[in-house]
Amino acid sequence: MNFYIKYFIIAVGLFAFSGFFALFGVYAERKVSAFIQDRLGPTETGKFGLLQTFADMLKLLIKELIIPAAADKLLFMLAPAIIFIAVYMGFAAIPWAPGIAPSNLNLGLYYIFAILSIETLGILMAGWGSNNKFSILGAMRSAAQIISYEIPAGFAIISVVMIAQSLNLQTISAQQGILSTEKASFLGIWDVSHNGGILAWNIFRAPHLIIAFVIYFIASLAESNRAPFDIPEAESELVAGFHTEFTGMRFAFVFLAEYSMMFLVSMVGVILFLGAWNTPLPNIGSVRLADWTTGTAWGIIWTVVKVLALVGVQMWIRWTLPRLRVDQLMNLCWKVLTPLAFLCMLISGVWRLWGM
Repeated sequence: MNFYIKYFIIAVGLFAFSGFFALFGVYAERKVSAFIQDRLGPTETGKFGLLQTFADMLKLLIKELIIPAAADKLLFMLAPAIIFIAVYMGFAAIPWAPGIAPSNLNLGLYYIFAILSIETLGILMAGWGSNNKFSILGAMRSAAQIISYEIPAGFAIISVVMIAQSLNLQTISAQQGILSTEKASFLGIWDVSHNGGILAWNIFRAPHLIIAFVIYFIASLAESNRAPFDIPEAESELVAGFHTEFTGMRFAFVFLAEYSMMFLVSMVGVILFLGAWNTPLPNIGSVRLADWTTGTAWGIIWTVVKVLALVGVQMWIRWTLPRLRVDQLMNLCWKVLTPLAFLCMLISGVWRLWGM
């Protein structure tokens, strides 16, 4: 019985975190966009406009849930829940600190990619169930985009897996710091097993993993439908894309899924490439910075700081770069990112055999 209570509390906690991050993310994005465009952003609702997102949430709660007369009612009602649940369940295998993970799965990385693929099904359900031409166009665009960009993202991730020799996210995390039980080398030439810090992160364990990280980050933007890859929601062409017909809390769940996805893909990137919960500070002689800043509390702090930094870059890119055309998006995926990611994967195999 205690077993079920524990997991119920974890599930509720993750849901609350998703909601809190969405509220924080919307406010932060408004302020970031305002700064970039030389505006003020929210200022009236609460001190510095801090209550604006709470006011928006209240507005969504009291809005009528409208179902279009010609819609497929079952698909229309299920789609927002499936989109959010697919992203929400991805957090189950994510480690936050040494020994702290909702579920320490040996196939954690495989599980995350498997469960996230269900989001595409939810988006297709939303477009088809709405019986709206803009919605179905947005849904088809999203499916084509997500399925395409999963290929280079998958190759980039396999590049790390071949170096780490594990799909367990806690194992991959532990290898990137002073808690590692195996040798860690900076660019394959300098043993930094006892130094730890940023020198032991996967992105620096082999030169080609820097390229793999860039590929993964670009693909993660497309997976999240974030600009400049937001053609499924292109308001200049499709009103709002696959969620055009959704109102009230159904729209809120779609929005919640988008911001949760931003955090999740950034967290996977941090775990695989940027040291996970390990400190960026190395041991230097008798100054044991890595030892002093490693532990449960420090792990959570480093994880959150790194993830929020990546989320900040996502927001920066959204309000800086123009939206790609469909042909540009597909050319980038199939002619640039996929060959590069495949090459990174091949180099990882050779590096593991002869360079480590």
